[in-house]
Amino acid sequence: MNRRDFSKHSLALGLGASVLPSYLTGNDFISQRPSIGDRRFTSKAIEKLILKVGNDIKKPELKWLFENCFPNTLDTTVFYEEKNGLPWTYVITGDIEAMWLRDSSAQVHQYLPYMKEDKALERMIEGVIRKQTSCILKDPYANAFYDDDQKQGYWKDDVTDMKPGLHERKWEVDSLCYPVRLGYNYYKNGGNTSVFDQEWLQAMRTIVTTFQEQQRRDGKTKYKFQRNTSWQTDTLAMGGLGNPTRFTGMICSSFRPSDDATIFQFLVPSNLFAVTILNYMVLMVAKFYPSDPLIGEAKRLSREIQDGIEKYAKVRHPLTKEMVLAYEVDGYGNASFMDDANVPNLISMPYLDSLRLDDPVYETTRNLSLSSLNPYYFKGTAGEGIGGPHAGFDMIWHLGIIMRGLTSRSVSETSFCLNSLVATHAGTGFMHEAFYKNDADKFTRKWFAWANSLFGEFVVQIWKNHPNLLVA
Repeated sequence: MNRRDFSKHSLALGLGASVLPSYLTGNDFISQRPSIGDRRFTSKAIEKLILKVGNDIKKPELKWLFENCFPNTLDTTVFYEEKNGLPWTYVITGDIEAMWLRDSSAQVHQYLPYMKEDKALERMIEGVIRKQTSCILKDPYANAFYDDDQKQGYWKDDVTDMKPGLHERKWEVDSLCYPVRLGYNYYKNGGNTSVFDQEWLQAMRTIVTTFQEQQRRDGKTKYKFQRNTSWQTDTLAMGGLGNPTRFTGMICSSFRPSDDATIFQFLVPSNLFAVTILNYMVLMVAKFYPSDPLIGEAKRLSREIQDGIEKYAKVRHPLTKEMVLAYEVDGYGNASFMDDANVPNLISMPYLDSLRLDDPVYETTRNLSLSSLNPYYFKGTAGEGIGGPHAGFDMIWHLGIIMRGLTSRSVSETSFCLNSLVATHAGTGFMHEAFYKNDADKFTRKWFAWANSLFGEFVVQIWKNHPNLLVA
């Protein structure tokens, strides 16, 4: 599926009358969840939570959205099995039947706090970690995989070291960060520590080695990528190498979390995220393998990246003169002042435990991201929020609005984000990738589980911290 195709909520595109909500049909809101027998995975703990939170939501449309979105990953994208007595879980993104390391981690993150009540849920997430470990060991430069190691997909002719079993081989720093974050929070929430076995340890070594390679101390890289495409953000310049960089201590990321090519390859939010997960890695390896030299390597790498961020990524904005974080830099003094909706982005740093909410540089950066000085902040009659090149001009991402809400310290801003999301689901009962700023019925990806998962997490956070917003 082309991720940039528009979908229109209408019978003309094959959406039957049963999917229309009450304000289109005049009936009660009809659940958009699959029937119980058709659900991919069911968790008793999550079903209990859905009832508990749902009973406290007094806004019918919001309740309906939450009940559709919160379990969407479990209902529709999880393929769980056991191999040699061990859990094994393949998680697709939704309408693209491939497993992204980033998306699959983010899709199940919301369920981690409830594993203690549900052993089956814990085993399912253990299976995600085991599957991700195998993916990293197969190719740490790939961002998306198939469950079938022999399958060759749509992008098999990309000019890179493509292999069977890979859906796409775009090098993105965050692709190796998310599995560490998932493993660490799985451990913190009482998960089964047997998953942190020798294969997992080898995957951690592979992550550190790959990060070190992509520091490009001599300016060179063995990674190349080119695609025969008219969409310029889908391929790398300079014969597949990307634009030049100068050593900073940071890690080059050829592509962004949106799967769009970077302009300057030191992608700052991904490097901040890398510092966080390397510190997680140190804690876990020290716990399970206390004499392993990986501990010292990860510590040194984390310091080098942080030093590079301090020296090259914190800069004065040429217009506001305020100290902010650039989105991308190259080590030559060039910087990109923008933010993209895909996570990690600059506004998501506190959510990912990479910056404090009250960090002064974060505050000025966040203000910039949510203003007209961000070239990808779009505002129209249907809504406003951060977008990015991936879905095109004037397309606002639901991920961007949700993340704004998750990182807000203002109740009024949180309420604004929640109301914006309810107003822009285009009658489908789900979140989407992006919608046109003047008409939310023009949207991309009607089945995008990451956005649904994050929306569910946002509502649960509001339920815990600002329950009055669910009532009036």
